[in-house]
Amino acid sequence: MALMTTAGIERLGFIIHDAARLMRKRFEQRGAEHGLSAAQWRLLARVVKEPGVSQVRLAELLEVEPISVSRLVDRMEEAGWIERRADPADRRVRTIHPTPRSTQAFNSIKSVAGEVYEEALAGLAAEKRRTLVEGLNTIIANLADGESCQAGRGEQKEENAA
Repeated sequence: MALMTTAGIERLGFIIHDAARLMRKRFEQRGAEHGLSAAQWRLLARVVKEPGVSQVRLAELLEVEPISVSRLVDRMEEAGWIERRADPADRRVRTIHPTPRSTQAFNSIKSVAGEVYEEALAGLAAEKRRTLVEGLNTIIANLADGESCQAGRGEQKEENAA
């Protein structure tokens, strides 16, 4: 298949990467009041959305090595953000659960995320915003190769409901 060079398509990967990087950077700036790193926020969001997730699954969701998740979980548990529990079905498995502190922080940071999204999408009419999200979801579906990409679609549905 020939590379399309019209309308900036040849730069699509760079554009998506830069947009994601700048949104992350802005979110980190605004979310710093809770004293969590970007990696900790990502973990916290996953645990709040999926209470009882195993550490192995958390590593898969965050796309990091299990040892890195283990260290991150250690620090966050010590700080009272999350708690580990034994899985009743398999004592070897530790599940991760949010604490009231993390749930409260997550709820406040959702408004920060909304502000960052609004800032990022300023100047785009509602129809163009929908088209953008639909296009990105199509890209994800085209490239997922059987990976579970429900998080992006679920978050989009949640966003549309608000």
